[in-house]
Amino acid sequence: MAYPSQLGFQDAASPVMEELIHFHDHTLMIVFLISSLVLYIITAMVSTKLTNKYILDSQEIEIVWTILPAIILIMIALPSLRILYLMDEINDPHLTIKAMGHQWYWSYEYTDYEDLTFDSYMIQTQDLTPGQYRLLETDHRMVVPMESPIRVLVSAEDVLHSWAVPALGVKMDAVPGRLNQTAFIVSRPGVYYGQCSEICGANHSFMPIVVEAVPLEHFETWSSLMLEEA
Repeated sequence: MAYPSQLGFQDAASPVMEELIHFHDHTLMIVFLISSLVLYIITAMVSTKLTNKYILDSQEIEIVWTILPAIILIMIALPSLRILYLMDEINDPHLTIKAMGHQWYWSYEYTDYEDLTFDSYMIQTQDLTPGQYRLLETDHRMVVPMESPIRVLVSAEDVLHSWAVPALGVKMDAVPGRLNQTAFIVSRPGVYYGQCSEICGANHSFMPIVVEAVPLEHFETWSSLMLEEA
């Protein structure tokens, strides 16, 4: 959950998000070192009256500033490609959920069950109870079992939407007539909030996403109750 004046990422709740945070820190350190080096060189050149006659025409320097950036780019590209393929990998999901974007709410269908579907609307401000978050709470949460591979099929019925939950490292566009898929594993129980991340009309900011991760036994109890109500 984000908090006021937060500068960094939300706490990771999935292995993919942990990898993304590590990659961010890795890249940020490289950028910091490069910026420090460039600032030092500029300061040294501006503050000195001496000039090295070989500094403007040196084959050794040209070799260094050609090879060094290539090495730095490789150091960034390799972990980036690793995470990219890790995010696309979906092996034997335990549960498949179809998330459909509408103006302006989400509907969920648990495809492994015969008749487990529901709509998820934002709770209006005047209907909130103490402890609930304004513009983030929904009347029905997407409940998933923790420590289980979850596949989410994302599409839209009307216009472009985007299904995004930052703490899980998930963001997938919902395109009308097209079925996109993403996957995640929730590492620990909790409630994780997201929002539609593609401008989709007047009430774009009023279609939140709430994912609740629970132990498998609790998920089975919840699914049984939902099926009975259906």
